[in-house]
Amino acid sequence: MTNPLFSWQASAWDYLQSLQGRMPHAFLLHGPEGIGKTVFAEHMAKSLLCEQPDAAGHACGACGSCGWFSQYSHPDYRRVRPELLDEEEASSADAESEPAAKSGKASKAPSKEIVINQIRALADFMNLSTHRQGRRVIVLYPAEALNIPAANALLKSLEEPGADTVFILVSNSIDKLLPTILSRCHKLPMGMPERSVALAWLKQRGVSDADVWLAQQGGAPLAALALAESDTRSELDDFLRQLARPSVDTSLKLADKMQKMEMSVTVAWMQRWLYDIFSYKQSGRIRYYPRYEKEVRALASVVSNEALLTLIKSSNERQAIATHPLSPKLFLEDMLLEYSALFA
Repeated sequence: MTNPLFSWQASAWDYLQSLQGRMPHAFLLHGPEGIGKTVFAEHMAKSLLCEQPDAAGHACGACGSCGWFSQYSHPDYRRVRPELLDEEEASSADAESEPAAKSGKASKAPSKEIVINQIRALADFMNLSTHRQGRRVIVLYPAEALNIPAANALLKSLEEPGADTVFILVSNSIDKLLPTILSRCHKLPMGMPERSVALAWLKQRGVSDADVWLAQQGGAPLAALALAESDTRSELDDFLRQLARPSVDTSLKLADKMQKMEMSVTVAWMQRWLYDIFSYKQSGRIRYYPRYEKEVRALASVVSNEALLTLIKSSNERQAIATHPLSPKLFLEDMLLEYSALFA
């Protein structure tokens, strides 16, 4: 059976196999977003539970365990993630079938965090006997979505793991995790693929302007593919065109137009734009938005390093609260007006 791993994950898989016989009870897969860490984590879980893995440690795909896993019904497997991700997956599946009838009642917005009840549910799961005396595997992602009560509850499980229980945590931002959680996990860094490898992978999937999308996502191929296929392509281009002509009027109109978008995504676009301006001032290089070299060059010529670094720091602080803005429109207005004032 062909395994689902990407070519750039081969060395990480080989390292994992070298640990057989002394398997840690908790792993932390960490690296940039958009490189396939969750694919690796779930294949790792499937292979740990497989009854007949092949010589390279990959799941056979044919045994009863693999069949259960593929249907997310394996009795010894749990996947823990924010409710929002489950809802998005369900919505995607529904979109391929008949539309569901709309309810007149307003439903509660799905959580973007991993909450304590999800971690408490694992305690009951870990107290059950495993199927056929095999392993028990828990995949949790993204680990930085754990809120404080949930993180503290998880810490207790990591400190006193059950027999034959393996935790696989996945993180895009390892610096956001509690030091106590980091200390109890075996860290497995997942690196960015070489640019040539990522470009070849994107072109195999029919992505036109693959180099453009790859640059805009900092070299992360899965993120580049998602952006190239998404409806946000036009929003991103419009956002960048407006940033290239900063003004108060532009800022207010842009904030009104983009207030329904995910704030963390919009702030990330701004962060990359500011990074490109700073990078051009320092080295004449542009990393994320090479198509806008003319505009970046013009803006870099009229702003000081000190003022730009202050704005970059401000954007970083905004990113930390972007998932919970009190008012998305006011949040965007404040960010964009601060930006336009820098180039007034």
